[in-house]
Amino acid sequence: MSGIDAALKPRLRLRTPTEYAGWVLSILVGLGILASVLTNPNFKWGIVGKYFFAESILRGLMLTVFLTVASMALGTLLGLALAVMRASHVKPVSIAAGLYLTLFRGTPVLVQLIFWFNISALYPDLRIGIPFTDIGTAVDTNAIMGPITAALVGLTLNQAAYMAEIIRGGFSAVGKGQIEAADSLGMSAGMRMRKVIIPQAMPSIIPATGNQFIGMFKETSLVSVLGVAELLQSAQLIYARTYETIPLLIVASLWYLVMTLLLSYPQAQLEKRYARATSTLPRKAKRVAQPEGAAR
Repeated sequence: MSGIDAALKPRLRLRTPTEYAGWVLSILVGLGILASVLTNPNFKWGIVGKYFFAESILRGLMLTVFLTVASMALGTLLGLALAVMRASHVKPVSIAAGLYLTLFRGTPVLVQLIFWFNISALYPDLRIGIPFTDIGTAVDTNAIMGPITAALVGLTLNQAAYMAEIIRGGFSAVGKGQIEAADSLGMSAGMRMRKVIIPQAMPSIIPATGNQFIGMFKETSLVSVLGVAELLQSAQLIYARTYETIPLLIVASLWYLVMTLLLSYPQAQLEKRYARATSTLPRKAKRVAQPEGAAR
């Protein structure tokens, strides 16, 4: 029978009376809070149920999902470009990317959203064309920078800064030996990035990106200050008319909670998958059979 490495054996942990007491206390506190929430008439659960599937709430939810998916997709693409620029050996390119990251990570996203919504105060007409020539056309900034456009631009540019750091961290996880091996095979910088660096960086990038996606879904509530009728703004419009503030906030919170739970499951599966791919388990010790009578 082959020997088994002790590191692979399951560990047995005995439960202590303190742990059992902690479980009992936690259950009692949880039941008390649940009973208080369910029996308190001020929560008005009937109104919560009435508006939970209201048409305006569902439209706001769909807009929230759209803003989340679109800003994450665009932000990831821009973040990849920024990460490549940040890792560049060309100093002006690296410095420009670093300034971008400092600016968008160092200021609140709410301030950025309001700034982009009011960008027409700085540039009423945005001229697009060839610099230092008369070739080009003027675009009315007020016409194109509506609430939804400003929300999408603000969320995308902010998200790109964080995704750039996540991607750059994944690049740093790739061993220098892999890069040297790619160089020895004569790969160009672009091929090395596509064939070697990005595939090996993905196990570090994907789990963090999942966290960012969930965070972005909740962060879209900030665009309500721009008048965008996303989930929170839809609830605010209803309780501004009915004065049922708490029940409508509960409706919005429950939808955020439901969507977060739905997004957490695939994220957890991705984390498990890449954790298995990157983990290095100790090998089982193999007993080397020696011939009978061999000298020791």
